[in-house]
Amino acid sequence: MKLIKTELEGVFIIENFNASDDRGSFTKTYHKEFFSENGLCTDFRESYFSVSKKNVIRGMHFQLPPHDHEKLVYVAKGEVMDVILDLRKESRTYGKAISILLNESNQRSVYIPKGLAHGFKSIQDNTIMIYNVATVYNNISDFGIRYDSFNFNWELKSPIISDRDKALITFEEFKDRNPF
Repeated sequence: MKLIKTELEGVFIIENFNASDDRGSFTKTYHKEFFSENGLCTDFRESYFSVSKKNVIRGMHFQLPPHDHEKLVYVAKGEVMDVILDLRKESRTYGKAISILLNESNQRSVYIPKGLAHGFKSIQDNTIMIYNVATVYNNISDFGIRYDSFNFNWELKSPIISDRDKALITFEEFKDRNPF
C-alpha cells in the first residue's frame, strides 16, 4: 500500500495492494498497521455500499460533531469522480474542492478526515462505491451541502439527484453554522 498526498491536508489517495491472475484479481483495501503507522484512523465502525446509475451525483455529505468521522471510500465496480470539499475554517484550503478518479481498474481508495464533505458523480451504470466510516450513523448529525453551491464543475448538465440532496443547504448558508 502507498499513500499519495492531495491538495487537501489529511486527504490521501491510497494505492492498494492488488494481485491479478487467470482467476481474476484480489485487492487489499485496509491494513491496520499501515494505517496506524501513517497516523490514519484504524477504528472503522460501519461499512456501506451504494449502487449508482450513470450520471448520478451523491453528496455532499458529512456528519456534524460529535459524530463527525473519518471515511475510507473505494469503487469495487464501475467508475466515479470522487469529490471532497474542505469545510475546516482554519485550513489553508477551506472552501476548496478536489476530485479524484476512482474505478475498478486503478484500485485506489481515498481517505477523508473529519471536517470535509464528500460526494461523487457516477461515470458508469451500476457503479458500486464502498464507504467505511469511523462513527456509527447518527440521523441528528447527518448533514450535507448542495453539490452545486460551491466552486466545482461537475461536468454534467442533467444529473440524477435524490430529493434529499436537492434539499440540502448551500455552502454559503452553511458558513454561519459551520462547527469545523
